[in-house]
Amino acid sequence: PMPVIATNTSANSALIYLNSNSRAQEKSLAKLSSGSRIVRASDDAAGLAVGTKLKSDVTVLKQAATNTVQARSVLQTADGALARVGDILQRMKSLAAQSNSGSVDATARGFINTEFLQLRTEIDSIADTTVFNGSTLINGNFNQNFQVGILATNTIVTNLTTIDANTVALGISAATVNTVANATAASALLDTSINNISSFRSTVGSLLSRFEYRGDVINDAIENLSAAQSAIMDVDIAAEQSNLVSMQVLT
Repeated sequence: PMPVIATNTSANSALIYLNSNSRAQEKSLAKLSSGSRIVRASDDAAGLAVGTKLKSDVTVLKQAATNTVQARSVLQTADGALARVGDILQRMKSLAAQSNSGSVDATARGFINTEFLQLRTEIDSIADTTVFNGSTLINGNFNQNFQVGILATNTIVTNLTTIDANTVALGISAATVNTVANATAASALLDTSINNISSFRSTVGSLLSRFEYRGDVINDAIENLSAAQSAIMDVDIAAEQSNLVSMQVLT
């Protein structure tokens, strides 16, 4: 170019490049310091939209994973209580058999019946006091949904209303073993009750199995979506560090 006095063209060009390189350096430093490839929406508008959606999905899935753990805790509490009721029923069946023996007299049957009645009362106590976060579990009242996916409709219904371990529901609320006849009748009722408790535990166990598998599915989804989000949103440290050094040299 021709030599001029009024305009320093070279200085103006240098200033333009200086400002451009400084802005690029600032962007690069912001990415490195934040760990994110997209600091401003202008960095990648489409990537920001997709990455934000993935981040939201991962957040919801993490809560869903917590929900499955809580549901399993609820069901394990219910199963534990039902197991104890089953143990008590087995003991009551043993007492009925003892009372139905010709080797005991009326006085002994009275003692046997006292324990029998105490155990009957304990069953009702277990049914009424097996609680998780204020909700009773094995007296026919528990019916809750647990969200186990991204959408609010992705739920597992945990309906335990068919599970009632109360002695009235089991049909043994009036059972006694103070006589041979009563012991014989009680024994038949206890057989039915024991079968019902086994059925109840089967229902709880099937739900437990479902929540365990769903928990595995959720954990896999969290891992995969987190990887996808990282690929879109996270900065490549090595590449960006190299870019920053280049911008610093140019500046």
